[in-house]
Amino acid sequence: MTISHWQISTETPIREVDFLIIGAGVVGCSAAYFAAQAGRSVVITDTRDVALGASGRNAGFMISGLDTYYHRAIEQYGHAVTREVWQLSKRTHEHLRGFIQRGNLPIQPTGSLLLAESQEEAAELEAAARAMEADGLPIEYTAYDPLGRGYCAAIRQPDDAGVQPYLLVNSIFAQSNAELVPNNEVYAIEQHGDTVTVYSQKVTFKARTVLIATNGYSARLHPYFSDKVIPTRAQCLVTEPLPAPVIDVCGYSDYGYMYYRMTFDGRFLIGGGRKNNKPAENDTTDDRITDAVQGALEAYMHQWFPDVTAPVSRRWSGVMGFSVDGLPLTGTMPNMPNVGYAVGFTGHGMALGAGTAERIVDHLLHGASLGAVDGARLG
Repeated sequence: MTISHWQISTETPIREVDFLIIGAGVVGCSAAYFAAQAGRSVVITDTRDVALGASGRNAGFMISGLDTYYHRAIEQYGHAVTREVWQLSKRTHEHLRGFIQRGNLPIQPTGSLLLAESQEEAAELEAAARAMEADGLPIEYTAYDPLGRGYCAAIRQPDDAGVQPYLLVNSIFAQSNAELVPNNEVYAIEQHGDTVTVYSQKVTFKARTVLIATNGYSARLHPYFSDKVIPTRAQCLVTEPLPAPVIDVCGYSDYGYMYYRMTFDGRFLIGGGRKNNKPAENDTTDDRITDAVQGALEAYMHQWFPDVTAPVSRRWSGVMGFSVDGLPLTGTMPNMPNVGYAVGFTGHGMALGAGTAERIVDHLLHGASLGAVDGARLG
């Protein structure tokens, strides 16, 4: 984040706060809830407003686990870490269902399907299913396409669900009883003694505790994240309402690069299309749409869901934060022990965000272990 001489020369009021959270997405708002439950007075600030970043622009999948198949996660992270992260995902789901119930929000408890488009991908799915079954995870594997659309195999995860992410995050914020300072860009953070000074457009905050929850925008806030979190654009489209649903589940295919569902008002939503357009979609905080990805989404929809004949009503994108090793990152900033962070959710903020937020708040307030999401692993 850079700031001009003219901007920094403008005096801003100084305000003392107890627990300041930078970022009003699902992680920041969940952290606000947990910090308030622990008796802290919480203020959230954001460059825009609640859930106007990726937390309100995703497909609304309350999915389990990581952005990789279970057996591949074991190979990459080890068995213990993989099991722990899937349990963290389960904990996240418990929290989200609680927020949804208290907020009287819509939910589609349909489960999810991981679908294989080829025999090669089907073999990966079967290996993942066997590893998940061995660890007692509640999944159902079929060596055929339960949708009857030409897929080769599927894993059903019955505990997954579809949500309305924008309403959900706003409800989490409301349930936190935190104060919001919106439309307020933060451009520097310093700690001297036990006081953290946060310089922003509207206010200079003096805080006891600060949490950075800026995900894909983290490197713009502090260079510490520049080699740890890569901003990555995701794109979606949604059709006009259909006369009848064409799918009754949250679906993933092509190794997770494509995903689709019905919305609560009867529209077909599809996202992804990044696989063959990675150079343009990688390492960017520009949340525009592109013809290449939108074309890929439409082509996929016409191939696999030809019964979707309604016109497209809206297209959009959002900027995710991909950690360099695929696991979320939590911890405290170098030389700033009162400044924590929870970033790098690799497209799975709805899968892991709330549980991770709970961990970092417990760490900042009580020194609890961060476990598998401890960012110290990256140095």
